[in-house]
Amino acid sequence: MEKKVFVITILSLFAIYTCNAQNDSSRSKNDKKNSKSVTNAPLQFNTFKDTVSYLIGTDLAKNFINNQLDIDINYLKAGYEDVLNNVDTIFTDQEFQSVMQKLQKIAMEKSEAKRLEEAKLNKEVGQKFLESNKNNPGVYQTPSGLQYKVIKMGEGPKPTSTDKVKVHYEGKLINGKVFDSSYERGEPIEFGLNQVIPGWAEGLTLMPVGSVFELYIPSDLAYGDRPIGEIPAGSTLIFKVELLEIVK
Repeated sequence: MEKKVFVITILSLFAIYTCNAQNDSSRSKNDKKNSKSVTNAPLQFNTFKDTVSYLIGTDLAKNFINNQLDIDINYLKAGYEDVLNNVDTIFTDQEFQSVMQKLQKIAMEKSEAKRLEEAKLNKEVGQKFLESNKNNPGVYQTPSGLQYKVIKMGEGPKPTSTDKVKVHYEGKLINGKVFDSSYERGEPIEFGLNQVIPGWAEGLTLMPVGSVFELYIPSDLAYGDRPIGEIPAGSTLIFKVELLEIVK
């Protein structure tokens, strides 16, 4: 079988797993230029090829472990060497594609299960926060579950659900981590109330122009079970929002 099969295999593995390598914060800072193989024979890294070969091996192994993929190193090595030595592999291209599709499906199912579990846990933590927060002085809760606190009450008109507004804002998680801020960028943002998450749309209609509110938004009124950027799935969000004007 042609060498392209080996190339496709590596690319497929990287397509499925390499995205997780960037999130692997557990990489050792104590890597040594002199290491030992599984045979306990010392490894000497004399060329760039030596280093690249070793690091690709460690990266693949870490990704396999992170994704709980059960790999038999002997079969992995056998498949690699067969292709490298121009030996016809046991499986046809069609069989290869079928197995890779199944592998992708398994990886996606595991990823989805993990996301849903994280969302469930985050929603539970968020609900506990909101249950406690609603009893704090100055905090109000609407029938939808949105909570808000008036920091400054403006004297202008209130926007409607079809209006476009200009605001400054800071968004953070309930642990205090800031994930977005127009204040930091030094520039307010304009948007229609029909273009934002439900918690924002509702909260802004409560605010006269010139107001500064703090909004406490349950996940169902935010991004739900979807992770968005630095926002984990199922997160309750806190926004400081300053309504500057209704844009005509």
